[in-house]
Amino acid sequence: MMRVNFIGWHWWILLSSIQQMLFVSVSGTEGNTIRYQTNEEDGPGTVIGNLAKDMSLSLSHASRTNFRMMKQFNDSHIRVRESDGELTVGERVDRERTCRHSPVCLIEFDVVNFSKERYKLIHVQVEVKDINDNSPEFPYKESVVEISESAAVGSRVPLDPAMDADVGSNYIQSYQVSVNSHFSIDVQQRADGVKYAELVLMKELDREVQSSYVVELVATDGGNPSRTGSTKITIKVTDFNDNSPVFDQNSFSVSLPEDSPVGTVILDLNAVDADEGSNGEVVYGFGKQVPFEIRELFKVDDRTGRLTLQRPVDFEEKATYEVDVQASDLGPNPTPSVCRIIIRVKDVNDNAPEISITPMTSTSTGVAFISEAAERDSLVALISTLDRDSGVNGQVHCTLYGHDHFKLKQAHEDSYMIVTAAALDRERIGEYNLTVMAEDFGSPPLRRILQYTIRLTDENDNAPHFSKPVYEVSVLENNAPGAFITTVEARDADLGNNGKITYRLLDGVLMGSPVNTFVSLNSVTGSIYALRSFNYEVMKVFEIHVQASDGGLPQLQTRALIRLRVLDQNDNLPTIIQPVLYKGSAEVFLPRDAAAGYGVTQVKAVDADEGANAQLSYRITEGGHLGFSINRATGRLHASRQLAYDLSDVARVTVAVSDNGAPALTATATLLLSFVEGPVPSAPPPGQAGGAEASLEWDTSVAIIVVLAGSCSLLLLAILLITTSCSRRRKEKGRGGYSTLPGYGKETLRPITIWKGNSFTTISARDPQISGKDSGKGDSDFNDSDSDISGDVHKKDSLPTHSESGLWACTSECKVLGHSDRCWSPSASRPNTGLATAPHLSTFASRTASLPRDARRENYYPAHLPKPHALQSVYEKVQHQEFDYILVGPPTPARIQETDEISIPEYLHS
Repeated sequence: MMRVNFIGWHWWILLSSIQQMLFVSVSGTEGNTIRYQTNEEDGPGTVIGNLAKDMSLSLSHASRTNFRMMKQFNDSHIRVRESDGELTVGERVDRERTCRHSPVCLIEFDVVNFSKERYKLIHVQVEVKDINDNSPEFPYKESVVEISESAAVGSRVPLDPAMDADVGSNYIQSYQVSVNSHFSIDVQQRADGVKYAELVLMKELDREVQSSYVVELVATDGGNPSRTGSTKITIKVTDFNDNSPVFDQNSFSVSLPEDSPVGTVILDLNAVDADEGSNGEVVYGFGKQVPFEIRELFKVDDRTGRLTLQRPVDFEEKATYEVDVQASDLGPNPTPSVCRIIIRVKDVNDNAPEISITPMTSTSTGVAFISEAAERDSLVALISTLDRDSGVNGQVHCTLYGHDHFKLKQAHEDSYMIVTAAALDRERIGEYNLTVMAEDFGSPPLRRILQYTIRLTDENDNAPHFSKPVYEVSVLENNAPGAFITTVEARDADLGNNGKITYRLLDGVLMGSPVNTFVSLNSVTGSIYALRSFNYEVMKVFEIHVQASDGGLPQLQTRALIRLRVLDQNDNLPTIIQPVLYKGSAEVFLPRDAAAGYGVTQVKAVDADEGANAQLSYRITEGGHLGFSINRATGRLHASRQLAYDLSDVARVTVAVSDNGAPALTATATLLLSFVEGPVPSAPPPGQAGGAEASLEWDTSVAIIVVLAGSCSLLLLAILLITTSCSRRRKEKGRGGYSTLPGYGKETLRPITIWKGNSFTTISARDPQISGKDSGKGDSDFNDSDSDISGDVHKKDSLPTHSESGLWACTSECKVLGHSDRCWSPSASRPNTGLATAPHLSTFASRTASLPRDARRENYYPAHLPKPHALQSVYEKVQHQEFDYILVGPPTPARIQETDEISIPEYLHS
């Protein structure tokens, strides 16, 4: 039914990337012009053709859009199906209204084809074929013509032409007149293509015989089936008038510019009649067959015969007019003469070009949208131009002004493409206001200017950007959980979801716990809050990583580091670590008659805070009048004058240690100064006063203890020699968890640090003061005779305090072994709960014999009493140095052997 004609080929490339909107790159793909035909008056939905099939175009089944019609001037007549390019009639086409006098009626538009990332611009021409839907029609159903009885045979009288809106073969093809004996017709064609009939006299007339004739004139077109129109003509025969007016010329051809003003003289006609009087007086007028259209445009003066322009003519409406002017005399029964005038309208450049801009994607008039990611030569919009003038007056040239990021490319004779000329960036320039100017080649040229806006759509091409890569933040310790810390802020130059930022904490571990147990982060605002109270003494600084992500696809992220510094507060009291305090007091011995400047002891304190909060100062708050003073910076307590005290006197001095915080925190210690007899020692050097290895204050009890310790050491040596000898014989049995006692060969023994009274001392491993006697209460040093601090658990309340008897708590075994009543073992009742779980150490490495025990005690467990602070220091020092006689005991209580299981070696006197 349809015939497809390929008119011509142009080469173009359309490259692009499509997201929600489509943009086409035109760097080198092929563009075509294709022509279809359809009949006028075809109903809506009538199929005209299929672009995909007719041009063998491949379809992308992944996309619903393969074809897009670029709407132009006649965009409502034709529809394009986007999936396969099927063309159908959009609304019924009336060719006579659409194309009027044009012999060929074309509807033209452009279609963009998207296929396999190659895009084609197709120029489509649909020719609307005429159908014979109009019948010939005469201007009057009846008309009257006059002819003189003296008219010669062959005389002609023009008749009104019939009108037919159809064209081509459907237009009027012939005229016929009803059968009569005097008249026939001859078909003529005017300069404008209109066919008309002339009445030809075939036989002389005699008015006296017949004064009138009636004939029927029929016009027939060439349609199939043909259509006809008819009119009735009455021919009146008038009396003889021997002379008729004669024109200078029987026909004229004149040119009339279409911009001629009303009143312009077209032609001065002149006719002469040889008769005299009224028979020779000539008048002018249009012939009866002249149509109403000509009568409206032109005017002939009935006296002068001047033909003038009565209304403006338009070359685009009609280019040629044929006017018949007749001249008649005023005598009776005149015979008019006819002059034929052909008026050719001359085109002038009186129509400015029209501009139609069709964007690839748009949501509003006058605006085109394109992605900022569009490549060079991407199609933004199609410009169509129309100029109703002809020739050079109708040839149009387009120019684009406004920005060098866009340019024009000519697509077809009357269409141009706006394409990108450079890379685009919406964050730099989001909108372009361009000017399109269309100008024809007339003289002078006419132009049309149109403002057009191109807006860039956003792509997710910007990652969030933090205001700074590292945030240094401070927070005071002891903050309340939930306290606000800081807010991180990232910005994204993109729009919509592409610029919508969410925050999250990156996984991490702080002090063995997930970072999200320390702080929380608001994913929308970026605010960070503390989930726990921070302690400067535990954690001074920590780092967390925050990630900002946008909502684009694909998603873009960036990270920032938050370095959180915990600021110190003065929340820790100074802690006095020397001398060791029990219930806030410590007993210190010194000669009763110490000289002025004698170093009594050194009060030493530590503060877990830092900076000014840990700067300590010492002062005496009570007992300063008793003859003692303290160095404010070092805490060294010395005699401020010569002392003279009795042995029974106890001086009570209270020392306060304050930090430099705001407010300051203070700890106090009460020093109970006991006096002993002895020579006045020289004052120790300041660096040794009160230290862990300071000189010990000696008295008679200490001397007795030393003697007893020596005896015990000799006994211990004997036991160890015998045990070592036996263990060598029983090598297999003697290795069960014990090590051979070193130091009894040629190697030099390492020193041992022990606690005596209220200070430490380092002595040789063979020093006779070391007690080698096992208490028999297991391997723990808490139960050894030399360091037992437990006493009898069940008789704890009955033990005398040092304030009453001056004795330290001693075990009964300690006394049995020969110690003095003033045992140097530390008091068993000094608490230090923080050391309850310290590991058990023993001062013995070899297996030794134990004293007999009560057999009724099936199981014995060492007393779980806390170690005093000073004893803890001993343990710490022992654990971090290499000493002889170090044995790590079992962490659980060990069952003590029964008496029959214990072997005691004999002493052999040499």
